[in-house]
Amino acid sequence: MKTISITAALCVMLAAAGCAAGGTAGPNEPSASAGAVHLTNCGLSVDVDAPPRRAIALEQNATEIMLSLGLADRMAGTSYQTDPVLPELRPSYEKVPVLAKLYPSGEAIRSANPDFVYSTYSSAYATDAAGPRTDLAKLGVPAYLSGFACEDPAEAIQTVSFDGLFTEIRDIARIFGVPERAEQLISEQRSRLDAARDAVPSATPGGTGQPDAGPSLLWYYSGTSTPYVAGQGGVPDAVGALLGVRNAYTDAGQKWPAGNWEEIAERNPDVIVVADLTRGGDGDSAQSKIDFLRRNPVTSKLDAVVAGRFITVPGSSMDPSIRSVEAAELVGAGLRGSTR
Repeated sequence: MKTISITAALCVMLAAAGCAAGGTAGPNEPSASAGAVHLTNCGLSVDVDAPPRRAIALEQNATEIMLSLGLADRMAGTSYQTDPVLPELRPSYEKVPVLAKLYPSGEAIRSANPDFVYSTYSSAYATDAAGPRTDLAKLGVPAYLSGFACEDPAEAIQTVSFDGLFTEIRDIARIFGVPERAEQLISEQRSRLDAARDAVPSATPGGTGQPDAGPSLLWYYSGTSTPYVAGQGGVPDAVGALLGVRNAYTDAGQKWPAGNWEEIAERNPDVIVVADLTRGGDGDSAQSKIDFLRRNPVTSKLDAVVAGRFITVPGSSMDPSIRSVEAAELVGAGLRGSTR
């Protein structure tokens, strides 16, 4: 339909003034009822008077959430790409200016004239990066931070869950006046999670498939001399709760503690999930991790290594993001394959 109301046209012309009059919203415009949004985020008030039109995403996870919500045309910039952008989001991503290879400086942020800033890592708001959110607020720029990574750890959500991630997606969609897009995205992600859970066999190596008795998984993220593994409360535990499997290091107090090979040998996990990292360092790729485990005198005797029970997962999916559902799918498929 070609008819566009005069008030809607005026809203486009007067976006900088925060026009929120009723009218017919286009496919990439905020809904006609969209207005001011006020919420508390990591202990700070985030006040958005009108749906943003010049938003900046400070790293890839935030960028991909925004792109998944169809917000590319309302982004003034992106930064800190760590992995190839998801193929389905690549066309949208290429429309967004890249402000910096890593985090943009405060000066670069101001030059882009944003009306909203979003990151899923508190490091983005360091003084040598975009600057504190309180300083941005003084400039009239509201800034959102994932509740899993608050500046004050006491304010942060202590345990990652898919429901917590979906709350973040709803917050961003609400800020931009497109709540229906969040519900569609969440519905798609829930369907994928349900399929991943339903496909896991009732019995897998070393366990019965019950949460307290299922197979133990070592989530090996990085490092060879000192391995960094998944501890308590991160995406791996959320995946484990979904699939009915145990994290071999869930008793560790940190989300990503430093382990040691002797202790790992004592725990003797049933399956090893290896992160495939694209940064190119020693031991970053999944294959380099597997090769190391097979030649290391201590780890070469692990049951999982002897039996070849490895599951490869993109490292990016181990952080809370729209990619986390892929971790559940890949682990579920790997567990299913290990029984054949």
